[in-house]
Amino acid sequence: MQIAIIPARGGSKRIPRKNVIPFAGRSMIGWPIAAALEAGVFDEVIVSTDDAEIADVARAAGASVPFMRPAELSDDMSPARGVINHAILDAEKRHGQTVEMVCTVYATAAFATAADLLQARAALMQDESKHFAFAAAEYAHPVQRAMTRAKDGGVEMLFPEHRSTRTQDLPEAFHDVGMFYWGKRDAFVSEQPMFSPQSLPFLMPRERAVDIDTPDDWSLAEALFEVLRSKGSLG
Repeated sequence: MQIAIIPARGGSKRIPRKNVIPFAGRSMIGWPIAAALEAGVFDEVIVSTDDAEIADVARAAGASVPFMRPAELSDDMSPARGVINHAILDAEKRHGQTVEMVCTVYATAAFATAADLLQARAALMQDESKHFAFAAAEYAHPVQRAMTRAKDGGVEMLFPEHRSTRTQDLPEAFHDVGMFYWGKRDAFVSEQPMFSPQSLPFLMPRERAVDIDTPDDWSLAEALFEVLRSKGSLG
């Protein structure tokens, strides 16, 4: 059995109710639900939430909400892995089957497509030595040339050994974009680290590696989304 898990807590502070307010013509959480359903590989697309309105919106979008998340997994400090493992074990109990593969998709991952989910899944399945595959993006500029402020107000190189290294000679560097995380069931449940030599980065185009943390972020992301959709870059 393969499942998608979309964690969606109701207590967002920086953008209140961000999981259910409209984004480009659909509730924000509706986009990752649609991508997971379109992928066509999940026996169940589960939304894990503590919020009745989110549950209603998720069900209307086609997801399953088989439980309300326990209070101990619903505050600001609740670890994501606890939420994921709770949903895995609940699915196994309800279906009477073992979950083999899990894809955790964040509720604000509007820029993730079904094709992204399928390609990352294929990469993970092709390498038996790997536990996870996660959405990542390259840094726009080599991180080895990063600077920080010195105490006197000037600047210092974070990596002074690369002060004179040509950018084309520096190794690739990338970062987690907080969209989705494929993993094997036992790796999740045993709490193996997400980022390790046993993890595969699935590189997303930088134009789709968008953080939405503030109202300004939201407005810019929505405008970018519409541009990408008009270009056919979102499937």
